[in-house]
Amino acid sequence: MAELHEHRIKRLKMRSMRRGIKEMDLILQRFAERHLDGMQDAGLTLYDEMLSENDHDLYQWVTGQVEVPDHYAGLIESIIADLPETSSTT
Repeated sequence: MAELHEHRIKRLKMRSMRRGIKEMDLILQRFAERHLDGMQDAGLTLYDEMLSENDHDLYQWVTGQVEVPDHYAGLIESIIADLPETSSTT
């Protein structure tokens, strides 16, 4: 039996905020809350696959420390674009 769309989104949001490292909890929870409801099935499938990756790898991709695998490049770019701007004080 196929998972209902609403249940899938709820599951992915939960997985987004229950990660291995706090930084990824914050980054992915923000992205999930803002974007998953509007994603089509293919996007949700890719996001689900990405959530199976190691948190340290995900963090390095998002912070630009390591090159992102082509398969996830567009999704990681979207996650980076959703990060809040930080202001620098001098």
